[in-house]
Amino acid sequence: MTIASFLFAALYAGPASAAELRLEDFFRGQTSATGSFRTITGLTRKFDVSLHGKWDGRTLILREDFRYDDGEKDTKTWRFRKTGDKTYVGTREDVLGETRVFLDGDKAHFNYRVDLDNGEGRNIVRFFDTLKLSPDGRRVVNTALVFKGPLPVARVRVDFRR
Repeated sequence: MTIASFLFAALYAGPASAAELRLEDFFRGQTSATGSFRTITGLTRKFDVSLHGKWDGRTLILREDFRYDDGEKDTKTWRFRKTGDKTYVGTREDVLGETRVFLDGDKAHFNYRVDLDNGEGRNIVRFFDTLKLSPDGRRVVNTALVFKGPLPVARVRVDFRR
């Protein structure tokens, strides 16, 4: 093959196919993450997360241990039950109802309602999450928009690493 033929083939071969995201593949075992929650008023809260995922062939149990930059600690546990080749139903102790997760190649999309008030009041917001797997399969970036009613009130970014 001549150099010109090789260059032509390389240019017109198209992009390499991206890795497929499967929650049970990426989040099984130990994962770590760093993230931030930024409100529209400019308040930013940064955090680190240590995650441990267990897969039983049908359900991924994903424990998240948060440590915030102000010293607060919190633990949340997602339960994602696989309902199809590219779908899951998820629950978490602070999520109101269930979320449906839809896979699309290297991405996952889902939304859910959370009551952010720790007291007796209610502060219900809706998160719209997108997870994107890196081409090498070693990172997932989660970006989320947070809405209170029809208004966007915050953005979240979490970088997961294997």
